[in-house]
Amino acid sequence: MNTNGSSKLPFLAIAAGLGAIGGALSVLLARKESREYIRQRGAKGLEYLNQTGAKLRESTEGLVVKGRELMSGCCASAGSAGEGANPTEHGDKPEMH
Repeated sequence: MNTNGSSKLPFLAIAAGLGAIGGALSVLLARKESREYIRQRGAKGLEYLNQTGAKLRESTEGLVVKGRELMSGCCASAGSAGEGANPTEHGDKPEMH
């Protein structure tokens, strides 16, 4: 009976070795597919972000222009009031009390 058990041992070792090689190859192929999948999903995500950013820029463009107009009008009126408040700019000497 020992002769039957010892004759099966090399076949089991060869089968286990082939199984390990097959498993390693399947892992390598799965990794390649996973990298491609991640790359595709990343490209789709980047495209979505670019489209959403473009829509956001278009929708806020009018608000930015109006905000700049309001700020320039506000700053211009404060600037003109500031010019008249400082008599030294016009060559007038301030009064001493």
